[in-house]
Amino acid sequence: MSGYLPAGAIFESDAKLGLADFVSSSLMRGTQTRTFDAIYNELESVGASMGFDSGVHNTSFGGRALVEDLPLLFGLLAESLTTPTFPADEVEKLRAQLLTGLAIRAQDTMDLASMAFERMLFENHPYGRPSDGFIETIQSITRKDMQEFHRLHFGPKGMVVAIVGAIEPEKAVEEMERVLGNWHVPGQAGKQELPPHKPVKKTVKHHHTIAGKSQSDLVIGMIGPRRMDPEFLSASLGNSVLGQFGMMGRIGDVVREKSGLAYYASSSLNSGTGPGSWEVNAGVNPKNLKKAISLIENELRRFVKSGVTKAELADSQANYIGRLPLSLESNGGVASAILNIERYNLGLDYYQRYEGLVKNVTRADVLETSRKYIDPDRLVISTAGP
Repeated sequence: MSGYLPAGAIFESDAKLGLADFVSSSLMRGTQTRTFDAIYNELESVGASMGFDSGVHNTSFGGRALVEDLPLLFGLLAESLTTPTFPADEVEKLRAQLLTGLAIRAQDTMDLASMAFERMLFENHPYGRPSDGFIETIQSITRKDMQEFHRLHFGPKGMVVAIVGAIEPEKAVEEMERVLGNWHVPGQAGKQELPPHKPVKKTVKHHHTIAGKSQSDLVIGMIGPRRMDPEFLSASLGNSVLGQFGMMGRIGDVVREKSGLAYYASSSLNSGTGPGSWEVNAGVNPKNLKKAISLIENELRRFVKSGVTKAELADSQANYIGRLPLSLESNGGVASAILNIERYNLGLDYYQRYEGLVKNVTRADVLETSRKYIDPDRLVISTAGP
């Protein structure tokens, strides 16, 4: 079982950053009929599991159980979603855990480089804020804030559930209607639209100094396509060549294998509902930081000048097509695929068309897409370390 509903960090104020994450992490800490211990004891007694998470747009949930225990799983899901009580003692225990995590984050070079990168790339935009908040915002959140957030944003409107396994579809729907069919939230807030994004006009840089560290982490990148954009697939295949395929693609080859400058070096395309990021990440010895940045910038220039080779594209296409069946071998993989179809309006026949879509991407498509998004003179460069 996997699903989501629109109750993410996009609804938070700057003063209460981390509220959605706090609320989602508290949903199983106690309900009107079960305590924290009772919920987890019931799950463990039948070998089942369930959990909640949150992101910018949604709170997501997932669980697994034997078919005969699905009524228990669905019942606990319904209770956690509809009647959480946010017990004061459990909220304070969780707050202490969250604050500890933020204190650890403050000493993590990778986390701090990524945070600064997102802040610069998405200036004055919800995507530029950390969804887990800051120490001062987590400290300021009250039980009343959590109860109000739950009242306004948790409801059936916009909720999606995917159920995969040894159960007939009609039976699965019947069970879900049994536990959530009467859930009505008249005052549930509507979908929050993203504000427009302002692209950077020139290369911007930031270094976060953390004394005593033996490694520096860097993030170099730019805005990437949305998941629904027509050029997403050509960008994804291009990114595979740039910093994923084999030993982390061209970036890994140039920075790590040939130059020996990085502990890791790769690129990633992070695409979702709104504008994504196309970024290169690396961890290097601090004395090699400037050289590594220079090599990555040069590789990006070469990428947008000449694109990918016929062999590189063919290898990535074969990899994409070949790994699709593997991703659908598990119930969780199928549930994730169903949710992607729904979330991004891909069409129910998307995975039947997938092989053709991948094969139809040409070298010219990849080159055109890379030039649309990658401008070596307008990069966001974020580093953290000594």
